[in-house]
Parts: sequence; structure tokens; C-alpha cells
Amino acid sequence: MFHLRSLFSRKSDSAGEIEAIHRHRESLAGADPAALRDTFRATADLLEATAIVALTASRLLALDMFDVQLRGALALARGRIAEMQTGEGKTLACTPAVAWMSRGGRGVHVMTVNDYLARRDARWMGPMYEALGLSVGCIQQTMDAAARRRAYACDITYATANEIGFDFLRDRIALAPEEQVHRAFQAALIDEADSILIDEARIPLVLAGGASEEVSLARQVDPIVRRFQPGLHFTLDEYGRNIAITDSGAEAIEGATGVANLYAEACLPLYTAVHNAVHAHFLLRRDVDYIIKDGAVESVDEFKGRIAPDRRWPAGLHTAIEEKEQVASRRQGRVLASITLQNLIALYPTVSGMTGTAATQAEEFRSFYNLAVEVIPTNRPVIRADEPDRVFPTKAAKEQALVEEIRAVHSTGQPVLVGTASVEESERLSRALAAIPHSVLNARNEEEEAGIVARAGRRGAVTISTNMAGRGVDIQLGEGVAELGGLYVIGANRHEARRIDHQLRGRAGRQGDPGRSRFFISLEDDLLVKYGIGDERLHHDAESIQRVMEGQNLEIRRFLQKYESVVEGQRRDLSQRREAILHETALPAAERAAALTAIDDLWSDHLAATAELRTGVQWYAWGGRDPLHEYLTRVDQLYLDLEARLEDEIAARMEAAREGTPPPVERGATWTYLTTDNPFGSLTERVVRHFVEKFRR
Repeated sequence: MFHLRSLFSRKSDSAGEIEAIHRHRESLAGADPAALRDTFRATADLLEATAIVALTASRLLALDMFDVQLRGALALARGRIAEMQTGEGKTLACTPAVAWMSRGGRGVHVMTVNDYLARRDARWMGPMYEALGLSVGCIQQTMDAAARRRAYACDITYATANEIGFDFLRDRIALAPEEQVHRAFQAALIDEADSILIDEARIPLVLAGGASEEVSLARQVDPIVRRFQPGLHFTLDEYGRNIAITDSGAEAIEGATGVANLYAEACLPLYTAVHNAVHAHFLLRRDVDYIIKDGAVESVDEFKGRIAPDRRWPAGLHTAIEEKEQVASRRQGRVLASITLQNLIALYPTVSGMTGTAATQAEEFRSFYNLAVEVIPTNRPVIRADEPDRVFPTKAAKEQALVEEIRAVHSTGQPVLVGTASVEESERLSRALAAIPHSVLNARNEEEEAGIVARAGRRGAVTISTNMAGRGVDIQLGEGVAELGGLYVIGANRHEARRIDHQLRGRAGRQGDPGRSRFFISLEDDLLVKYGIGDERLHHDAESIQRVMEGQNLEIRRFLQKYESVVEGQRRDLSQRREAILHETALPAAERAAALTAIDDLWSDHLAATAELRTGVQWYAWGGRDPLHEYLTRVDQLYLDLEARLEDEIAARMEAAREGTPPPVERGATWTYLTTDNPFGSLTERVVRHFVEKFRR
């Protein structure tokens, strides 16, 4: 609880600072816009600068900042994570911090959750920034390189983390300085910080090009694995995470493919394809982990319930799912460059963030980003009634009680929002409520989100939603609803992370509104089945399980970071060398392109080799060797091999360029996507998770 002690120790100081801001504001009340702008540019006092921004917002936007918003602004300006509840005005609260960090033309990236919010916030807050002499830009997915370069050159740039990251990757393969769009990273302020810094932190952004990948192995093993029987051909561990192919399973594969030994080193690609097929058929569920939309496999974000645009599972696994569902395979291509969001954020010297849920993950923010969490109180007291969980022995009993509860509450006119864990569950509940008018919001119809959410607080409204309603949504109460008790939020499951549940609860009781929340859970729910077995206390105390899982997931991330850090260090080292060549004016253009493509090709080969090494990491574990040690040793040797080849390769290509016969630069089209879950593939994570769990027990 370090962050809470820190908060309490600063309480009196915060009150004094807010009073000082008000004094500054009063003294500047008569200043004209030019005088305010000049004072802002000249001041070295954060409190005075905050007062100037607040006064400008009041004049131009007719928005007066609450004291708690000023506290949030100070926390952000000082490089902290500010926990501010839904409806507390985070968009306005961050503006003094953004303006403060942009002084001197350093450039600030304000990361939002989607293109729409980036565009909206840039337009909304833009006049205030411009009045202070600051330029404002906005990145949109459809922009060309020239427009992106202009936007990044502004003092303040609104964009999604993904767009910033993909532009960073494209810059890394630029063949001339003028092709790059970014300038040096300086500061980032992150909205929905827990989503980007925790939920999506290890999702790699990938830049790919070249020919489509071969899918023949996936096609070969799919019909065999379709006939597999759990327990006979493969086994799962007690948590349903780790797959082990049995002797019968291996014999079935060997007999059908004609290989003599599935476990021979030469058969590693085949073995991996079998593992991926088993994973696709028996661990991943349609309408839970993914949906089929417009003839394609679309990943569903487990934290938001939304389709995760352009996100794929690691190559072989995604292809296995496409074979399972008999849909056309998408091209994957050769990986040219890749970076995780966690490593992207680490490139900024200054980082801060805001979200409605951060306190439960304070240790994770501190451990991975050296960021302290400051909990900002609400402007008005929260009067929402959070009722104890209702626990049922079976899912069927729980869902029957849910239906009865919704019917009873609906008869009073009080609006109800039900949060479900999957598309499948939301649609099953919808069918059970066929006699009651209601709306369903899930990954199938997220285009209708704005309209559905706008109606969710009206009298008599019943809304069934996946977790997509749990973030970035402000539900307004309709006329007369406050007298009925406000919005009633029902959670149909507990999530592994407490903050996801807190996000759902936070849809009710905004800005002092009345509200009510309750979770309905069963002993057959995934959370309790996976992690509560053999412990009756945990079975009946979901929050205890959540605390255990949060601790375990933190340990897993720490462990996996050791795998990631070595390749990230190599990327930074090679990137510095590449940038030096890119800006070397003594090279004619052909020589420079030859040298740069040599680096890019060898790095792409290196990424492919490390990916293959990750795929086989389980062999070291099952052979009794330390997989981390083996992996780090071999990756280090791979990079030494790259360095040994690099100088000769650059020299040969530059010599060919001087002689007028350079090898053609044929990258062709490039495209970007995200890889679901982690950069090592789900198989590796399951192996690592197994070792972490074994150690903890």
C-alpha cells in the first residue's frame, strides 16, 4: 500500500498547492491573452503555469477546473499515474500537464484509445493550447507520411499508441532521413494508462512485408487433430493452460504424416504445427476468444470485449485457427521490425498517465515503469451502493437468477447494465430475456456502441454488454432515473484482475449520481474453476483469487521480461548504428541504401531465428535444462553471428553500389499488425507460466 501512504503524506501539501493556484489565477484574472501567453512562456513555476491553463480553459472553453482536476494535473505533470474515476473530467484535467511538458518545443504525445478520441480531444482542447502559443496536431490512421510529419512536429500531438508505434517502426526502415516522420521522443501522457501499460504492454507491433507464409503444415495436421480426444491424444494441466501430446497423439501424427519420430529436431516445425492445432481446437473458443466476421478470424480483446483491429495470434497459431474455421488465410509475411508497447513507452524520457483504475496495480506500475500511483478523490462523494456478490453452485442457477433479477428491476423502470465475459455469454443471456426489450453490445455490433451507450441510462433500459462498456464510456442518467436509484450495474462474472470489475462498477454513480452494483458468480465460472480448486475459502471469495492471480501474473511478466530485454537491447544497439549511416552525408544515396538494406535484411533474419528459437524453448525445459539460460545464451550468439556478418555484408553491398550494380531494393508493400498475447507465442508463455506456478507452490 505504498502509494496510499504517499498520498496521505502529501494531503496537506496538496491543499496548499491548490490554494496557491487559486491565488495565481486571481492575480492573473485581468491579464489579456497576449500577457497570459507571455507569462506562460516565461514561468518556471508549475503552479503558476497550471493557473494560466485553467484560466485560459475557463475563458475559451467555458470549463472551470475543479480542485480535484487541478490535483490530477499536478500529479501528471510530476510523472505519476493519476487514478481519476469515470466522469471526473480527465480530458480537461490533463491539459495543464500537457502544456507544462511541452514548454521549450520538446513535444508531447497524448496517447488516446482510438482515432476518434484523438481527433475530438485535439479539436476540443486545441484553441486553449493555441492561445498559449502551442501548436497542436493529430494523427489519424488514413494520413500520409507528409501529414504525419507535420503533426509530429507540433508541440502537442494526439494519437493512439499503435499509430505512434507503427510510425516508429516505419522510420526504422527508412532509406533517407526525409522518409522519417518522428522527431526524438520526449514526453508521453497516456490516457487509459492501465490498458496500454499493463493489458497491452507486451503486445508486439509488427511491420511486415514480402511474400505470404506457407500454410501447408497447418493444413496437413488440422484434419488429424480434429479427431484428437482429450486425455487420449493430449492432456491439459489442472489450469487448462499447458498441452502435452501423449504417445497415442504422437503415434497418430507419425502414422498420418509418415515421419519416424515426431520429437526429432528436424520435425520441430511439424510438432509446433500440431501444438498450434490442438491449441486452436481445444483451448480457443469461437465467440469467446475470437469471432468470424466478414469471412475472417477477428481476435476479441479479453479486457474490452471489442474486436482488436489488425491483431493476430502468433503466425502459426492464427493460421491454425483459420484452418479450424475453414476461412481464407491472411498473409503474414516476413517480419521487418517489431516492438512491444512496453518497450515503445520506455523510449520516452518523461511518462505519465491517467485512468479510472490504477491503485490495485500500483506495484506493477512501479516495478516496470518506475511510476507512482496517486489516487485523486472524486469531486463529489460516491454514493453508489456496491453490494456483496451473490454466489451460486452452477452457471445455470446463476443465469436463471440473473434473468429473474433483471426482470424484477426492469419492472420498476430502473435501467440495468449487465457486463458479461464473452460474446457467447451476452447472446445466451439475450435469448433468455427475449420477452424484455433490451440492447446487446458486443464485438459483433461495436459500430452501434455510441447509440447503445447513449440510451443505457434511460428509464427502463436494459443493456447487455461485454467488457467494452467498461472503458471510456460515460453513461448519462435519463429523466427521473435518479429517483429510481440510478443505473444498476450487474457483473455476470468476476475477471482475473480486480480493476476490470472496478471499471464495470464505475459505469454507475458518476459525479455523485446514485447507483448500484452487484456481481453474480458461480462455482463453475472460469475464474473459480481454474484457480479455486481444492480451496473452499477461495471458492467463495473471488477477490482472494483475484489477488493471487494479480500477483502471479506480475511474476510471469517479470520473468518474461527477461526474455524480451535481450532482443530489445540488440534492437537499440543496431538501430543506433543504422541511424548513424542514415544521416551520414558523405555517402552518395545508392551507397546509403545499400548499407541500410544490408542491416535491415540481417535484422529480419535475426528476428526469424529468434522466433524459431522461442518456438523450441519448451525442449530445454522438458530436457531438464534452464530455458531462460539456454535462450539468452543462444540469442546472444545469434547476435554475435549477425555482427560478424554485418561489416562484410555492408562493404560488399556498398562496393556493388559504387560499381553501379547494387542489388535491387525490393521490399514491395509493407503492412502492420499486432500479435495477440505476447512475442513468444502462447506455447512459450504456457511453459514459462508452468515454471512460475511450480516455483510459487
